[in-house]
Amino acid sequence: MPVATAIAAAPEEYEPLAARQVIQKAFPSVDDISPREDNRAIQELRRGEELLGYAYQTLDFVQTPAYSGKPLNAMVVLDTEGEIQGARVIHHDEPILLIGIPEIKMHEFTDQYVGLKADQRVTVGGKSSERRIAVDGLSGATVTVMVINEVIMKTAHRIGAELGLVEGGKDSRPPVAEVHTDEFTEKSWGELTGDGSIRRLLVTRGQVDDAFEGTGAEGIDEAAPDERDEALIDLYTGYLNVPTIGRNLLGEDQYQWLMSELQEGEHAIAVMASGEYSFKGSGYVRGGIFDRVQVRQFGDTFNFRDLDFYRLSDVYAEGMPDFSEMAIFIIRQQYNFDPGTPWSLELSVKRQTGPLDSEFAVFPLEYQLPDQYYTRPEVELSEEDWLETQPLWVQVWYQRQFQVIVLGIGIGVLMFILFFQDWLVKKPKVTRWIRHAFLTYTLFFIGWYALGQLSIVNVLTFVNSLISGFQWETFLVDPVIFILWATVAGIVLLWGRAVYCGWLCPFGALQELVNEIARKLKVPQYTVPFAIHERLWAIKYIVLLVLFGVSLDSLATAEKMAEIEPFKTAITLRFDRSWPFVTYAVLLIVVNLFTRKVFCRYMCPLGAALALPTKLRVFDWLKRRKECGNPCRLCDHECEVQAIHPDGTINYQECHYCLDCQMTYFDDKKCPPLIVKRRGKRRGHNAPGHPEQIPVTQVT
Repeated sequence: MPVATAIAAAPEEYEPLAARQVIQKAFPSVDDISPREDNRAIQELRRGEELLGYAYQTLDFVQTPAYSGKPLNAMVVLDTEGEIQGARVIHHDEPILLIGIPEIKMHEFTDQYVGLKADQRVTVGGKSSERRIAVDGLSGATVTVMVINEVIMKTAHRIGAELGLVEGGKDSRPPVAEVHTDEFTEKSWGELTGDGSIRRLLVTRGQVDDAFEGTGAEGIDEAAPDERDEALIDLYTGYLNVPTIGRNLLGEDQYQWLMSELQEGEHAIAVMASGEYSFKGSGYVRGGIFDRVQVRQFGDTFNFRDLDFYRLSDVYAEGMPDFSEMAIFIIRQQYNFDPGTPWSLELSVKRQTGPLDSEFAVFPLEYQLPDQYYTRPEVELSEEDWLETQPLWVQVWYQRQFQVIVLGIGIGVLMFILFFQDWLVKKPKVTRWIRHAFLTYTLFFIGWYALGQLSIVNVLTFVNSLISGFQWETFLVDPVIFILWATVAGIVLLWGRAVYCGWLCPFGALQELVNEIARKLKVPQYTVPFAIHERLWAIKYIVLLVLFGVSLDSLATAEKMAEIEPFKTAITLRFDRSWPFVTYAVLLIVVNLFTRKVFCRYMCPLGAALALPTKLRVFDWLKRRKECGNPCRLCDHECEVQAIHPDGTINYQECHYCLDCQMTYFDDKKCPPLIVKRRGKRRGHNAPGHPEQIPVTQVT
């Protein structure tokens, strides 16, 4: 991710516009915006000669994935005392905010940060305490606002500490990691790159052109359209103090020589590259510094001088590609480098805009030493301090543990119902009471409280992540959705789509409960003729196909089109939305008063997506008899979603697993074959001996 660059500019010329508006709202009198020399991602704000404060975009410092799987970008303004004077999200890809919650509500959320110190501890929701400030959340976008909180406060503290506005630096750092120097495993180049021991940064000519867009260097040395995907530089780096990395790269003799050169507290990294752009640079002179690469950690940057450089003449790792230049750089003691904490190797690309003027774009190569190579001394941390050291997804799971526990209990109850269904359905009244109670739990707890409504957007995001680069953190950041999807994966494999659609879908539960109330009130029910019914099934598969095709070109467009699902309106936002969306959702529920689950049966793209792998299910636990369909058709007449064909077979791709047919199957006072069997026991040989003799109750 290239760091934004800018030249000194008047406020009316500063871009992007949304960032400019945040600055001008915080400091209306600012008349000069210019990047700092030592960190061009931070803008200094002045009125004449007076320094008013600093501004930056969070995307230049952290790329925490939000609910959409993509990072969001916020503009933050600090004054010279380290107090936040402005904070606003200027770009995001969150589906709940693109169509759903008005942007003004998100801005009202970020306005709560104005006046907070950069080093304060802030949590979303709950109550404020002596050690922590609580800000109000945003209903329907819990994960998104937690990510916003994370990026605003994490970067504010980092920048504030770097500028000396708040306490930070090494005193707030964890104990330095201890590298395992007595362990060695022979690994090839492929294995070292595969486990993250060596990491890569590929910069194309098109990416460089995009980084300079809007600056004075725009249009200079631009690549032709057919050259945009060509590599400007293919860069690799690795931490050499670890024997498994260092010895495999350098060989035994070269590694031992390097370790003998290092003093205590010093660290060595390898930098290797190919391509037309040199990371060392042609202008390097003895006694100078390497101005194209630097290391950044804890907000500090480490430059390399000639005495920190060793020529890397040979590499021994099996399968390593050819490189045009290689180097070993030493990070000296004074930088207090921590090998176990993430760091980045920043590559600067310069374009000359005049005889003495130039523009820079910075491309960071993020590096995290794999866990198996180091340990960190244990320190006593309070629960709050420990939580702050964890990734965002861990913090979210911790804060939502009540929802996780109750959801886990609910899923456990559902598993009990499924595994003991043959015993339960013999008690129809109990089974119906349990089902209605569970649907109420699904609607009120999973849906309206925990916001656990799955959507086709989740499926499209997952498929897109497989194409663009899968990250577990993208899906772990919402524990309720993650647990539900993990459960659905198992359910689809074992029982097919039916169980989720019939038991765990909040909107499905809403429809079924509303229809049950309508029946109690004697609202007339209408059955779609089977010939038309089986053709209407195709609609949801067509909708799925269209959404999937659009998502390959633009996931954002597909997310907007996914509004065919009323889930966001009816469940996530609890009908608190603009009238067109509410009208659409209410209309579907009104139709459901007369014909059960019309949306689920004919329009739901999520149901279609879950139906496709249903043919791979392991179990067929819904029992049928040879008489089912011929001559007895009681169950297919009674099936509320018409998932039983006239020939008596159950279409598992359309079934919602309500168990009504199973209650009939075991009821010897309702199931015609069982009635015949019971009568036969009483009458002996006078009972009908052939299926055509079975008395069939006609149901209309």
